[in-house]
Amino acid sequence: MHIATLTASDVTQYRELMLYAYATAPDAFTSTPEERAAEPEAWWLKRVADPSGQSIAFGAFQNSQLVGTVTIEFSVKPKTRHKAHLIGMFVHESCRGLGGGAQLVGAALAAARTRSEVRLVTLTVTEGNVPAITLYERCGFRAFGIEPMAIATPEGFKGKVHMWIPIDPITMASVSG
Repeated sequence: MHIATLTASDVTQYRELMLYAYATAPDAFTSTPEERAAEPEAWWLKRVADPSGQSIAFGAFQNSQLVGTVTIEFSVKPKTRHKAHLIGMFVHESCRGLGGGAQLVGAALAAARTRSEVRLVTLTVTEGNVPAITLYERCGFRAFGIEPMAIATPEGFKGKVHMWIPIDPITMASVSG
């Protein structure tokens, strides 16, 4: 599996993969397939190749086909510039267990580490999504709380587990010492 930063030329494959993700893993996302399908191409293009540089999307490719993705978002606000947020994580079920998920998370964390102001990365994951929580824990993330009733599903409300990882030596030393 090959991991690469997504570019404008990947927007069609990215849109297809994410619409598939929203449909096949609806509890993993806060958006519905219908909401995202209605987004104009410009929205998808900004997600893949944000001209402001406030987000970077990565893709996992197998035989030139996009099979996984994740995006890291950076804050522009002075009081929250020290945090980045991982979003839109998905690996096609046919490619799970091959290491692509960990490689995608690793690429996003590496991108965050290139920004001197970023000290930690956060994410949310739907409560009960054991494979995703296990992946994030293997990558070094730790849970710090659960948002109750974060999403409404046909089966009822589900919480979102909030997780974080320190990425700079100063923050890492202060939380482990």
